[in-house]
Amino acid sequence: MSEPDAGPHTGRGPGRLLVAVYGLLALAATGRSILQISEYFDRAPVSYVLSALAAVIYVVATVGLARGDRSSVRLATVALTVELAGVLVVGALSYALPSAFPDKTVWSHFGAGYGYVPLLLPVLGLWWIRHTRRRAALTS
Repeated sequence: MSEPDAGPHTGRGPGRLLVAVYGLLALAATGRSILQISEYFDRAPVSYVLSALAAVIYVVATVGLARGDRSSVRLATVALTVELAGVLVVGALSYALPSAFPDKTVWSHFGAGYGYVPLLLPVLGLWWIRHTRRRAALTS
């Protein structure tokens, strides 16, 4: 027996793919930041700490989008906004101050080491949240 449809939800339908990609990125960023901090921290501590921060933000976004309730979506919205600002600021700084980013991190060079997914994903995530809110408003 299926549960009744509770209306639009960020973790349902195409949102499942978004949650899966965020989950995968969270794992990748976490693994990379742990390695960089444990093995190479003295090379570029600021960039590696920012990489770890990105990993935490990806975990928060994943959980918020997957849960889909009002407070979780608000938290995900904040996480995605911080993520977008982070990738833009760190991406620009990594070109302006390349010595501060000697190794690739998740946000350096606008996420080039991750196929620019870190740049595109928060835009897509924020759009999806807005889209599901509009659908929810139309169905209520």
